[in-house]
Amino acid sequence: MTTALDKFQRLEGTALWRATPDVQRREVIVSLGEATLVIKDSQDRALTHWSLPAVRRLNPGQHPAVFFPDGDSNETLEIDATHDDLVEAIEKLRKAVARPQNASGRLRVSVLALSAATVAGLAVFWLPNALANHALRVVPNVARQTIGQDMQQLATRLTGQPCSAPLAVPAVDALQKRLQVRSISILPNALREAVALPGNVVLLGRDTIEDFEEPDVAAGYIVAAQTASPDPLHGVLETGGIRASLRLLTSGALPEDLLLKHVERLISAPPTAAANDSLIKAFEEKRVRLQPYALARDPSGESTLPLIEAAPFTQDLPEPILIDRYWVALQGICGS
Repeated sequence: MTTALDKFQRLEGTALWRATPDVQRREVIVSLGEATLVIKDSQDRALTHWSLPAVRRLNPGQHPAVFFPDGDSNETLEIDATHDDLVEAIEKLRKAVARPQNASGRLRVSVLALSAATVAGLAVFWLPNALANHALRVVPNVARQTIGQDMQQLATRLTGQPCSAPLAVPAVDALQKRLQVRSISILPNALREAVALPGNVVLLGRDTIEDFEEPDVAAGYIVAAQTASPDPLHGVLETGGIRASLRLLTSGALPEDLLLKHVERLISAPPTAAANDSLIKAFEEKRVRLQPYALARDPSGESTLPLIEAAPFTQDLPEPILIDRYWVALQGICGS
């Protein structure tokens, strides 16, 4: 028994995990411990733990191997034939741990201890994510919009009042309609690019407008920010932890100090750009030229060459981001 555990301890491999039948399978990392199977995401964060004695196989002798925790066949773990060593290890270890006549008292104590650790691990790792995901599913759009507006207002404590030259107001409205953004605030200080807030709200740095000759760059930063944070409320809940999720579920609102803290974090360190494939798809859907944004990020084009080469609308141009007079007005929105 001990030899079997020692042989397979720390063995890892990839698999497809489905928490419930109504969600898509996701790629995970499966790690074997002494008497527990840990399912983690690509950032090495534990999603769930299965006790090896409770692991059951849905299709013995078939491939890909499908396992589930005893008592819940709705949750499944699918391991294909390229990881036969992992399948073999799970089979041997679960049978060895579950064999009463060979289990020593020491092992039984270990299993109990690990079961307790599993419960504690669920409280630490699974519960915060589960609460946050539930809150994100049920929170109404009006609550998201209110949170986004509150964060938009709180940002002024860090950046000053948004630029609002009267002649440029129609240009901002036109930009919002063109990109299907509910509200855009152009900030005079602190923020150089753009960040997305809940409720389809965007904060945009004045440099994206004043330092370039065409509105496609500012539009590109807005699309990129929204692509990097497809649900900005998720980031707020990550910052606030369990309390924030519970507060949102019970009251539909979040405390001001949390919102200010998260806005400060976004302005000082905006999220990294999304993967190239996601960016290309987003620019195509929004009908925004990608090349100006890519060259704004790197004027040499070296680091953004894959974006430039795959950019849509290099020949058949989409409708303009703004007409000329709106673009000229927008460039003067922050004054001199």
